[in-house]
This record gives sequence, C-alpha cells and structure tokens, in this order.
Amino acid sequence: MATLGDLERSVMDILWDQDSAFSANELRDRLVVTHGASGRRALATTTVLTVLTRLENKGFVSRTRESRPHLYRAVTSRAEHTAELMHEVLGSSPDRDAALARFVGQVTPHEAETLRKLLAPRQHG
Repeated sequence: MATLGDLERSVMDILWDQDSAFSANELRDRLVVTHGASGRRALATTTVLTVLTRLENKGFVSRTRESRPHLYRAVTSRAEHTAELMHEVLGSSPDRDAALARFVGQVTPHEAETLRKLLAPRQHG
C-alpha cells in the first residue's frame, strides 16, 4: 500500500471529511483555510494538481473527466484505508499472534467490546 506525504494526507483528509468531489481550485482554497493559521503560504493550483495526480496514480482518488474543471473524489473511505494499513502492518510481522496480542493489550475497554462484537459472528460461522 502506498503511503501518504503531509500534503497528500491533507488533501485526503478534505476528501474523506466531505465525501464529495472537488476541483483542484476548491481543494487549494480549502487547504489555505485549513493550514492558514499555521503560517503556511497559499498553495499554487499546479501544486495541488501535482498532488492529485500522485494520489490518482497511487489509487487514492479518481478523476471525473467529463467536465472542466476535473473533479476529484476519494476512492475509498478513511476507515477502509486505515484497515488496509493495519492489515499490511500485521502481514509484515514475523509473529502475527504476538503483534495481535500486543495490539489487543493496548485497546481501551470500549474498543475491546467493539472487537468482541465484531468477532462474535466469526466464532459462530
């Protein structure tokens, strides 16, 4: 799975949070608002287009080409992306059982209950 750089993550956060399609200019404007307080300067539209092209090549966004300007949207949800990352990391461990045990040992009681509910159908199926 491809990783995300800081600017890529910022773009994806906007796309995931809004669950709608945006033009590069709309994303640029939202990025300025989002990061304006941190002292970052405004981004050029070409920079945002470069990031969107990279995200499209990595399979994170799709582009609607029927209209101008092109519109971009997330291919998967934030939850799906997070789950894929977790699965990838778990798959890279030489001892999956130990990694899972360590993970489960660090979850909150609420998260543990959620895991129990999610695993219950697997135990009976």
